[in-house]
Amino acid sequence: TSFQLRPTRTFIVEGDEYDTAFYDKGPKFMHYFPDGLILTHVEFDHADIYTDLAAVKTAFKRLVNLVPRRGLIVAYDGNANVTECVAGAFCRVERYGFAAEAEWRLKNLRHENGVTRWEVWRGGALWAELEMRLAGEHNALNATAAAALAAGRGIGKEEIRAALAGFKSVKRRLEVRAEIGGVTIIEDFAHHPTAIRETLRALRSVYPQARLWAILEPRSNTLRRKVLEGELVESLRLADHVVLAGVYQQQRIPVDERLHPEDVVEALNDRGTEAELFPGVEAIINGVAPRLRSGDVVAILSNGGFDGIYEKLPARLRETQP
Repeated sequence: TSFQLRPTRTFIVEGDEYDTAFYDKGPKFMHYFPDGLILTHVEFDHADIYTDLAAVKTAFKRLVNLVPRRGLIVAYDGNANVTECVAGAFCRVERYGFAAEAEWRLKNLRHENGVTRWEVWRGGALWAELEMRLAGEHNALNATAAAALAAGRGIGKEEIRAALAGFKSVKRRLEVRAEIGGVTIIEDFAHHPTAIRETLRALRSVYPQARLWAILEPRSNTLRRKVLEGELVESLRLADHVVLAGVYQQQRIPVDERLHPEDVVEALNDRGTEAELFPGVEAIINGVAPRLRSGDVVAILSNGGFDGIYEKLPARLRETQP
């Protein structure tokens, strides 16, 4: 479920920098007035709303200034844009990450037998050893930030540890949709080059020996534009084989702003990553399914329905099973 109500005055919500409504083009999070804030990354996104990175940073600086002096900001220490945005905070700021000077420092991160484990050090001393079923460095960072904010609200260490150990993730985030004939099909919402990179890195940690396929539908308002084409190419290079669909509703994007998937495919092949472009889902399935073999991992990446490929590809693979 997307929300849960409990008999408490505490409410946790994901900060949304997208516009509020057709009559209010300011970001939604300007209406939240938080007492606590986790700031993970600040980067250019939502190219239909923000003109450039400077505009995105301005929005986040305003969010930071909404947190009162009694509040707490837990901020990632590995992103220069985050550092810039929290510089003017009125409240206490605690940094988390891998740096030695981080208030909440991750150490000895590893993924073993389907479980991610790591140590959290606070102020130079071991604070806790945590574990969860989610893979990926980004998920361990997010969990550490959640632990830091929870600790700041008075929640005990053991409660935090137990909550993370029992967390089952959410749909469309590294979700295993099917395992057929040794082929694993993963669905992920990845809608930005950074999200694609972290998703593929996580899959590499879980399936280090697999041949990794990335099937991408450029669908988000940012991915449909060429503004981050270079970053997209670098992210997709983490896969062994890349398959791109055409840009979703490309007619709605001005020609001079539009992403051209054929350019991405060409750049990937030039850099040694096998890549190809198909016009639609049926063509993708016809082109990919016969080449899949046991041990392959297929990451299907889109923030939309992708014309039912999440069901259609497994169905085709089942048809071909002896």
